[in-house]
Amino acid sequence: MIRRPLVRLHRWAGLFMAGFLIVVGLTGSMLVFWQELNEFLAPTLYPGPRAGAELPAGTLALRAEVLVPEARATTVYLGYPGTVWVGVEARPGAPPLGYDYIYLDPVTGSELGKVKWGAWPTTLSAVMPFVYELHETLVMGFAGGRLLGIVALIWTIDCFIAFYLTLPRPSASSTHGFFRRWKPAWLVKIRAPAFRLNFDLHRAGGLWPWALLLVFAWSSVYLNLKPVYSAATSLFFEYEPSVAVSPAAAARAEREGASNDREPMGWNEAQTVAVRLMEAQSREHRFTVQRPMALYLLRNAGLFEYRVRSSRDIGDKYGSTSIYFDASSGALRQLRLPTGQTSGNTITTWLLALHMANVFGLPFRLFVCAVGVVITMLSVTGLNIWLHKRAARSFIARRKAART
Repeated sequence: MIRRPLVRLHRWAGLFMAGFLIVVGLTGSMLVFWQELNEFLAPTLYPGPRAGAELPAGTLALRAEVLVPEARATTVYLGYPGTVWVGVEARPGAPPLGYDYIYLDPVTGSELGKVKWGAWPTTLSAVMPFVYELHETLVMGFAGGRLLGIVALIWTIDCFIAFYLTLPRPSASSTHGFFRRWKPAWLVKIRAPAFRLNFDLHRAGGLWPWALLLVFAWSSVYLNLKPVYSAATSLFFEYEPSVAVSPAAAARAEREGASNDREPMGWNEAQTVAVRLMEAQSREHRFTVQRPMALYLLRNAGLFEYRVRSSRDIGDKYGSTSIYFDASSGALRQLRLPTGQTSGNTITTWLLALHMANVFGLPFRLFVCAVGVVITMLSVTGLNIWLHKRAARSFIARRKAART
């Protein structure tokens, strides 16, 4: 009795999600090789590592503001060898900028170029930023991110519905065991008629990578619907969201003296405070800082975030060990460790690492790239199944009408 309504839910969920999943599947496959494609398409922005001591994040932020006086820095990202991204915004009262990142040489501080993220890619250097924004927000900003968050939530639920629909129906008359009756769902009959081949690809193509599809779906909820993810994760695990997005944490920080309407400290001072606080936290919580990754000014939250790669990180690259401190007073507001702090945060770290193909080296990256194509295939084959059955229902209806 329950199977029929679940088939309908799966059908309408799939029709709603199909276009979105085709976009995120194909763009996600490209983003697996984000750095390599950037280096190929925009070698002037990504020249690779060079000899020499790298400048601190605070110094690079100030350098960007000297190069573009009409802008003020908001972000310094150090995660790519030989290149530093400095996110910028127009100063109050100034006209909008035609770019939102300036790329600098980390050793000399010289400008490598400017990029407007999400702009139509009229140059090769803008191709991958456009792909990234298409994958993350459909190039629609906050509204697009929220829409993809809703799609991800439906996708998560539909993963369980789709799995259930592959299970064999109970049969008292069958002499075969459960797994023998389930086996056809895992197989693709290559020489079968077109519709049966399409159906097998849809069913088996969703079963084989099912666990990873669920990881992609649920981690996408984290990326685009953090309140929903936080509430659900907190039901089962100890989980501490970022102070920058947690209303309770933000209220606590305000009571403890954080102020969002005061001018933040300068970049060099923020750099000094960040390093001092991180060193103190590393001693207290027994982790080793391996390299700095980013310094963010979260102006609306009245916070700086300092991010490093540490011995608590699990990925092949990047880093997500962070501290948040008051942008005016320098008081520590939160330490977020990717592993070993709370069970919910450790699970979240693994979800994101799997989502971004940031573990298990090149073989897993190739696998994730292939799964992105599979996601597109599942959407296309699902549409074909619906169109075929819709045509069959229309044919039957016309025959009945002709008889009457």
